[in-house]
Amino acid sequence: MIAIVSGEVAVRRGDHVVVLCGGVGYRLAVSAETLRHVPRVGESVTLHAHLVVRDDALSLYGFATEEERDLFLLLLGVPSVGPKMALAVLSGGPPRELLKAVAAGDGARLQAVPGIGRRTAERIVVELREKVGVAPDEDPIVVVRGDDPRLLARDGLVGLGFSPVEADALLDGASGDTPEALISHALKAARP
Repeated sequence: MIAIVSGEVAVRRGDHVVVLCGGVGYRLAVSAETLRHVPRVGESVTLHAHLVVRDDALSLYGFATEEERDLFLLLLGVPSVGPKMALAVLSGGPPRELLKAVAAGDGARLQAVPGIGRRTAERIVVELREKVGVAPDEDPIVVVRGDDPRLLARDGLVGLGFSPVEADALLDGASGDTPEALISHALKAARP
């Protein structure tokens, strides 16, 4: 699983970006909300990612925050909502606002998103209302992943198949000042 893509912006379009990482360009489909956070071509960027595997294609999706990626994954769990529709919903505003709308049962807020009709909006609200609960009023804290080796190591462990809770537990006793050192220490602790 590809959890984070970090590199230089090579292409920036209305529905996708291409990020150069170690000589390879990764095309990530993005929402309008994420695109607002992507810098100009030639500048560095770090995006959270999710890979969708289908019989006929591998599609990589990029997100400015973990919160947005988590909402994307929740939306994919709703019947008849695929990746393109989930990106359309995410383009409707910041994840915090969308979560508040779902928690409040505000299907009209979701219907304002192009391509989302009444039935789909109602289905999203019904399927996700209990899962999202009541969204807190305070603004989310945005963490720049590239600055914190522990968070990069956590994402690496999640990419290796550990749950976020397991990754946090393994990193609690880990020492090191680079993501690689932290992951190595955590994996040694995970061995029986």
